[in-house]
Amino acid sequence: MGKIYLFEDEEKVGKITRAFLEEAGFEVEWFLSAEEGWETLNREEPDLLVLDLRFPGKLQGEEICKRLRQKESTLPIIMLTAYGEEEERVRGLQLGADDYLVKPFSLRELVARIQALLRRSGRAGAEQNLKFEVDGVRMEVDQKNQEAFINGAKIELTTTEFRVLAFLARHPGRPFSREELLEHIHGPAYDGFDRVIDAHIKNIRKKMNLGSGQFIQTIYGRGYRFSGGKER
Repeated sequence: MGKIYLFEDEEKVGKITRAFLEEAGFEVEWFLSAEEGWETLNREEPDLLVLDLRFPGKLQGEEICKRLRQKESTLPIIMLTAYGEEEERVRGLQLGADDYLVKPFSLRELVARIQALLRRSGRAGAEQNLKFEVDGVRMEVDQKNQEAFINGAKIELTTTEFRVLAFLARHPGRPFSREELLEHIHGPAYDGFDRVIDAHIKNIRKKMNLGSGQFIQTIYGRGYRFSGGKER
């Protein structure tokens, strides 16, 4: 559905927002530091930026927005602000932000505004099929229809098993702890036993007839990581 950079220095807000956006199908990179986020923006732009206006330190969200527009970037920007005053909102929009939300905001509303802005900007696309190949074995993850295939054969996964697989596949190469996977799959309020993830991974591997470390790798002492070459 698109790649989003989230600039948010409040750890609790950032953690919950990232989890919600990833559950909605977006690929999210979260930056606690405005400086680190700006460096990454200079290397690669996402499909949309969710930008908090206030950061500790010299570099503020307003300045980031201003710099992007000065270099004629058309990157869609949704700004977040703790200030509800009209002057704050107007200044952010004048600097080039496309939309705004005042904290505390509804996560469902944020998703809806992101989707609408991506549609208007022409950057929105259908939920793409994720395709990978390892040692001649092809895996396809159809996010729209929530189906998974190995060498063209459909694999019957439960809803939760599919969500675990799809989440890992959207972030190849990135390790996740069991706690992080539970949070992303069930939400930050989930109060369950983290070893349930092991059972889901075991079932996925068995149903897909995956060899040891094939596509889903166990990172001992940490959790799991998806590894596979993307098909061209």
